[in-house]
Amino acid sequence: MKLHIFVQADLLFRSCWTTSRSTRCAPSPPWRRPAAFAPARLHRVQSAVSHAIANLEAQLRVTLFDRSVYKPALTPAGQALLADVRIILAKVDALRAHAHELGEGVELGLSLAVDTLFPPDAVAHALKAMHARYPSVGVRVEYASLGGPAQALKARRCTLAVAVLERPDDQIRRRFLAPVTTWAVAAPGHPLARGEAGTELADHLQVVVEDLSAATRGRDYGVLSPRTWRVGDMVTKLALLRAGVGWGSLPAWLVQADLRAGTLVRLPLAELGPDGAVQMRAYLSHCADEPLGPAARSLCDSLREGAAALRG
Repeated sequence: MKLHIFVQADLLFRSCWTTSRSTRCAPSPPWRRPAAFAPARLHRVQSAVSHAIANLEAQLRVTLFDRSVYKPALTPAGQALLADVRIILAKVDALRAHAHELGEGVELGLSLAVDTLFPPDAVAHALKAMHARYPSVGVRVEYASLGGPAQALKARRCTLAVAVLERPDDQIRRRFLAPVTTWAVAAPGHPLARGEAGTELADHLQVVVEDLSAATRGRDYGVLSPRTWRVGDMVTKLALLRAGVGWGSLPAWLVQADLRAGTLVRLPLAELGPDGAVQMRAYLSHCADEPLGPAARSLCDSLREGAAALRG
């Protein structure tokens, strides 16, 4: 029975158009509540329901129900408008929820800067959990390398940052999030992978991700060869290494599938660390003078919960 939905619409339209009281008189959409009869659902007597339907028909200038039969049925016009009414009531429900969130100080949006070394799946799961709790909050995510996330934070381009390369700073509060491991890798046909005698690192092209921020200007991290190609992201670097162009270090989570497939192999370069591995630490940071809102705190909690799984 769709009668109760149109009664809801009448209550909504009258409260919006006639009394200017916005949607305060309109309860939440009734089809979400278990009931079988419109008056019972709406806590109104039958005469009030009939009056509401008649009033709505007058407002819309269309007949919604056929009253010539024992049990009123939707007219073709009523059937056509039913979906529109449901959409309107759902939007009002969302409006009321959003207004409630704003009253509690929930942010309109938040931004997150993430180091390219940090697994994006962990970020995605944390954002999903935050979105489930605060669906009206907009999100912007940017990825950067080395000093990029910290610089975005200090420039106030983001609310939170997941940074791997970060120096202590009184203006930034940080908390350990998870370990990050990189492995030196190359294509199977690369001379370093074949272990050819007399092979020196300096003789081979190294592909590195370039830091576009000012934080590391003039400094290189993990660069062992004078011959380098510099790229702006991990995806390009991975594609070059797969193609056999040079060697480089990539996060373990990014290359595990290639190692299993044999498209990349690990290089046990002692110059970098045991078995060519480098251990680093990722931190979750925010500006010390900027209190976090409910959505940002929820995202922090979700990121920390996800990071616990990364720590094993």
